[in-house]
Amino acid sequence: MKENGSSALYHLKGTLLIIVGIFSASFGLKGFLLPNHFIDGGVTGISLLVNYTTSLPLPVLIFAINVPFIILAFTQISRIFALKTLLAIAGLSFVLAFVEFPIITDDKLLTAVFGGLFLGAGVGLSVRGGSVLDGTEILALWMTSKVEASIGDMVLAFNVLIFVTAAFFLGIEPALYSILTYLAASKTIDYVVEGIEEYTGVSIISEKSNKVKLALMTRLGRGITIYKGKRSMIGKKADIDGVADLEIIFTIVTKLEISRVKKIVNDVDENAFIYCFPISQAKGGVLKKRPLHH
Repeated sequence: MKENGSSALYHLKGTLLIIVGIFSASFGLKGFLLPNHFIDGGVTGISLLVNYTTSLPLPVLIFAINVPFIILAFTQISRIFALKTLLAIAGLSFVLAFVEFPIITDDKLLTAVFGGLFLGAGVGLSVRGGSVLDGTEILALWMTSKVEASIGDMVLAFNVLIFVTAAFFLGIEPALYSILTYLAASKTIDYVVEGIEEYTGVSIISEKSNKVKLALMTRLGRGITIYKGKRSMIGKKADIDGVADLEIIFTIVTKLEISRVKKIVNDVDENAFIYCFPISQAKGGVLKKRPLHH
């Protein structure tokens, strides 16, 4: 019973995130991008470009152009994911067709920034709910298994073609503003999906490693990993000079916890060497639970 309740709550959260994402993306499109003839990247950008040049209904275009990618997801990725994506894109098309949104501004810079922000937030929330609102990522994911390129590289290549085409049909200035829209949307998607709790790897080298380890485990409540290393000086060899092995302390924290880690280490050893780097994926161990996302 408990597992069934957790599963139901999981799907309810996912559904709510997708619904909010649909309305956010629709507001970005109808409140900012459509009235000012701006586009975004991916299938949404293609749909907007075709709409501007042919006057075909945007809701129909978004759904129709995404259908091949949904079929690809159904056959190559996951049937459940494909079904959720189908419903999400159908919901987006429905809201665009039947829900009215106010036109917020005709300022080009505000349109690019805030249109991209609301559109990116919508896509990001949908991803956290377990679906996508744009089939480009599905195609990119599939193609990375066929060619030596990352998903980011594939998406970038598609969008370069879209914006070059936009420059030809809409003009250079709208295309440049559309690139700004795409950048705003991309950053917003990253922020919504990863959040301020994006994981960061922290490495610490200290002469007082035992005290630092104890402080991190007791005050931060994080698991740590110890690497063995040797200190080297120019013109000297550690093994010849008898320099003892040193310990490199490694742990994974969220962005919000970086300053706290530095303070804990500094309280123990002011001369400790600390460096940080982003972690794209982390699972298991003593990690803070992430919010629901696909």
